[in-house]
Amino acid sequence: MIDRKWIGHTLPPTTFLVERSRLRFFAKAIGENDPVYTDEHAARAAGHPDLPAPPTFLFTAELESGVKMAWINDAGIELGKVLHGEQSFTPHRLLYAGDTVSLTAQITDIYDKKNGALEFVVIDSAAHNQHDELVAHLRGVIVVRH
Repeated sequence: MIDRKWIGHTLPPTTFLVERSRLRFFAKAIGENDPVYTDEHAARAAGHPDLPAPPTFLFTAELESGVKMAWINDAGIELGKVLHGEQSFTPHRLLYAGDTVSLTAQITDIYDKKNGALEFVVIDSAAHNQHDELVAHLRGVIVVRH
């Protein structure tokens, strides 16, 4: 069983620069065909100051940081028993190439089902830009099979 002491634990913050090349790569990876996400001229013609980030971009950036994986290790959870359970995003403002983003994640709940055969860890994250404006809330749920 995952120790419930982790509820309320804040993970180390992650800060990164949103680069055009990463946005283009991400758009291609998810099959986004709208040139607003890959062409600076199309983005500006649509009224954006630069390439906008698709809403799900923050999930990959957070995953890439390794912060959640480090916590899974610290909590003594076997990686082979971890499943991706759920992911949701609440966008608050657009994120653009050239922005600097800070992500802070917190373990907000741990509960079990099926008499402890499955444990669920809820991780809520907040993303802020370089102006300390809230960009998005992210919620992820990992499932641990026992």
